[in-house]
Amino acid sequence: MKTLTLKLFIAISFGLLCSFSTYATTSTKPEATTQTKITKGKIDTKKEQSANVANTKTEQVKTDKNKTANETENSNNEDLLSSEEPTTVKDPYESFNRASFRMNEDLDKWILKPAARGYNTITPNFINSGIHNMFLNIETWPTVINDILQANFYQTISDSWRLVINTTVGVFGFFDVATHMGLPYNKEDFGLTMAKWGYTNSDYVVMPFWGPKTVRDVIAMPFNYYFSIYPWIKNLWYRYGLYGFSIIDWRAQLLQYSKVYEELAIDPYVFLRSAYLQNRNYEIERNKELDDPYTPQDMQAFQEDYYLDE
Repeated sequence: MKTLTLKLFIAISFGLLCSFSTYATTSTKPEATTQTKITKGKIDTKKEQSANVANTKTEQVKTDKNKTANETENSNNEDLLSSEEPTTVKDPYESFNRASFRMNEDLDKWILKPAARGYNTITPNFINSGIHNMFLNIETWPTVINDILQANFYQTISDSWRLVINTTVGVFGFFDVATHMGLPYNKEDFGLTMAKWGYTNSDYVVMPFWGPKTVRDVIAMPFNYYFSIYPWIKNLWYRYGLYGFSIIDWRAQLLQYSKVYEELAIDPYVFLRSAYLQNRNYEIERNKELDDPYTPQDMQAFQEDYYLDE
């Protein structure tokens, strides 16, 4: 009896011990799982924070790069605008010039620019280019006369051949055949002829209706007109009609530069004055070399190529 009681006690104790151990095991697993979840959550949070910091640094770097690029572009534009103004500008009539400039701007805004846009809209590109070539061919005749007056005989021959070829083969200049034959377009006027013979420095002036000039170029205007073909057209309707058409064509060709002019011109008056004076100075300096087709730079390049070939 005692042995049976002892065995029963041992069995009950063993069962209780197993139940307790099972309970302890099941009760500790959720805690471990919870701790694991908490640890993972902390790691994910740290990763997100690191990613946010990295994104913030990346955005700051991009912002700094954009600022640097904008500052560089602004500085380049400022350098461009500042470099466009010649070191010495002779503009003693600036008050009158600015008044004429404003009047010309209004005329261009309300008359010339709309007419040029309409002309470009209704005219096919091929016809537009051909008509422009014809007006360039018309301007070649006074160019030849000024070549002779400048004693620039080489350019006289070159421009004369261009006029003959484009007038005949090019169908009155509609096709620019001469350029493809090595005879590029060249424009001369009596103002450049006077500059060739010493009248280089001249005051800037803005003429009503005519735009930017110098006093030298104003003096040259009657000569430029009588050197052209327009006085030879007896019918006044045809004469002034053709001349007016040339102005519309000229303005239509300049429309492609309107955006650049509007973006870069902080002071449109100064911008246009600088552009005109620099272009005239370039044409005056260029004419010093046109009489000699073999400039020192060309001769040096030829000699370098020649000796390298040997």
